[in-house]
Amino acid sequence: MKKLKLQDVTQYVEDNINIFHEKRIKSLDKLKLSQVLKRKNPYLFKAKYTLTSEQIVKGIVDAHISSNEETIFGDWLEGLAIFINQKVYNGRKSGIPNIDLEFDKNSIRYIVSIKSGPNWGNSSQISKMISDFKTAKKTLRTSNARLNIISVNGCCYGKDNNPDKGDYYKYCGQEFWCFISGNENLYFDIIEPLGHKAHEHDAKFQKSYSQMINKFTKQFANEFCSSEGDIDWEKLVQFNSGKN
Repeated sequence: MKKLKLQDVTQYVEDNINIFHEKRIKSLDKLKLSQVLKRKNPYLFKAKYTLTSEQIVKGIVDAHISSNEETIFGDWLEGLAIFINQKVYNGRKSGIPNIDLEFDKNSIRYIVSIKSGPNWGNSSQISKMISDFKTAKKTLRTSNARLNIISVNGCCYGKDNNPDKGDYYKYCGQEFWCFISGNENLYFDIIEPLGHKAHEHDAKFQKSYSQMINKFTKQFANEFCSSEGDIDWEKLVQFNSGKN
């Protein structure tokens, strides 16, 4: 085990945080109004007394952005976690399918599936993760039958007061960052570097966001509003839910 240098973490974040922001903007550039309209519940907008094109557009776009950013940033944090673990325990991105991190500590081989937060999956998705852990153990033991292997579901934020799940351990938030680094305070320490040029990056994002809202609002009004300016709910529901 090596002592983690916080300067290494800061430098990694400053060198790579732009990847997250660039993916946010690229995600907006690829977005189509027809895509998001088909994913959202038109009845909900009617029930909430939504009256304008912009209200609907902002509602569906903001919901998409929130979900998408969670995924993008979760992937980015996974990279940060692997970088930190490599510095301390010589960990590595696992070559085994669906295992994110693999490292040795105290004569134990840890295989880790990294998720953004603790409430990431339903029962079938969790069962799939357990199955992946079992497959990974079999793979690793083909070359070393006596290898002591522990499976871990690591979550970058949140809490879980019962980490022992039987088939695996679940470490969240402070416990996860300490597990991969040996540093109890790392979950605090990474906050400040993450804000590197955040205002500058967000200004670029907001420009793309505003352009898209304006474009989609105009498109929605042309396609789903009457000549008087009212939302044509029948046309919208037909587009969203009607038979092909």
